[in-house]
Amino acid sequence: MKLKLFALLAALLPIAAFAEDKLDSGDTAWMMMSTALVLLMTPAGLALFYAGMSRTKNALNTYAMVMGAFVLAFVVWIVAGYSLAFGTSEAAGIQKFIGGFGNVFLDGIKWTDLSGSYPTFVFIAFQGTFAAITVAIASGSVIGRMKFSTWMVIVALWGLVVYAPITHMVWGGDGALLFDAGALDFAGGTVVHMNGGLAGLVLAILVGKRAGFNKVAMKPFSIIFTAAGAALLWFGWYGFNAGSAFGANAIAGVALLTTTIATAAAGLTWLIIEWIVYKKPTLLGIASGIVAGLVAITPAAGFVSVGGAFIVGIGGAAIGFFGVVKLKKMFGYDDSLDAFGIHFLAGLWGALMTGVLALNDKELLWDGPLKESGDRMGQFMVQVESVVVVGLWTLIGTVVVYYVASALTGGARVDAETEEMGLDESVHGERGMNL
Repeated sequence: MKLKLFALLAALLPIAAFAEDKLDSGDTAWMMMSTALVLLMTPAGLALFYAGMSRTKNALNTYAMVMGAFVLAFVVWIVAGYSLAFGTSEAAGIQKFIGGFGNVFLDGIKWTDLSGSYPTFVFIAFQGTFAAITVAIASGSVIGRMKFSTWMVIVALWGLVVYAPITHMVWGGDGALLFDAGALDFAGGTVVHMNGGLAGLVLAILVGKRAGFNKVAMKPFSIIFTAAGAALLWFGWYGFNAGSAFGANAIAGVALLTTTIATAAAGLTWLIIEWIVYKKPTLLGIASGIVAGLVAITPAAGFVSVGGAFIVGIGGAAIGFFGVVKLKKMFGYDDSLDAFGIHFLAGLWGALMTGVLALNDKELLWDGPLKESGDRMGQFMVQVESVVVVGLWTLIGTVVVYYVASALTGGARVDAETEEMGLDESVHGERGMNL
């Protein structure tokens, strides 16, 4: 099971092209394009998706929290995040959970270095967009009541304390805990979506509910903006999933098709469920289903069949609907824009279903019991281990980061007057629209 990261990439790329670490212009072009697509997902896709669901007085603040998170998280990634995620440590015990500090500020990495058949610099940028969107996802849970200063401190600390170690454990290569166990996560079901979604819930509980939650109507700013954001997320997600094949190859084609199938099936499923339950087919429901499908298929995209993609997408929409409509009411938490309900729950579903539905095809699989001996139950148990480890690390790490950030900024929550006025004008001195 102990494969190095590049050996993992070799399994995803044509062997002849990778054997000599020779630059391939097609792979390089695809990975650069994938990086641009994933970048689009945050300051355009996610920002519009979230801002449209926010109250009018907080829409601009919502957009600023997402965009601010993206730019800061990417800088943190370059400074130390990449080194902690993909670097190496001399101590084997430490290497299980986190990399080393040898590549801080990308020290020791030359512009001529290759990650298989494309430049390492491109791999770093590609992974940096993943780091940036993950923490931005968590912002959706605390919209309308968290200080912008506290949020930015959380972004910086969380990228190092939570995101980098989880990335290392899942994708960090030889010696990393979940990588060695053979956990399958094609493009970030655990690393990105479970991680960001659970962090959002933890922050929402710690900062407290919005004033008037469940007592006053909190109408969205623009469902049209949210739908446009969902469309941009879908567009960018091809870089997210198909780009995680690490080359312009047949597996990228598998990921592209399964992503499209699962997403369309999920959007339709949410629409049908909502139509049956509430007698109204809403645009917000279609958009929510699309995102749930994208999240659910992410860990499974390069491993499942067409039928598997349908199952993952339909199930992701159903569990996402349950999380948003039922679970939140049952427990009474205020997850403003349902980061937990969609990202964590659909990501959890996808991660577990990867063990159940992954094809027993050694050319597709990276590693694990299923590839080694056809042991599907063993693979499923590895997937369970991965979601438990990620969940515990995210939970504990996010609590620690929250209290440190809160102490540094004199409390995490805005005052009552600021919350009532809205964070757009009170914090940023701007309005989302001047009509």
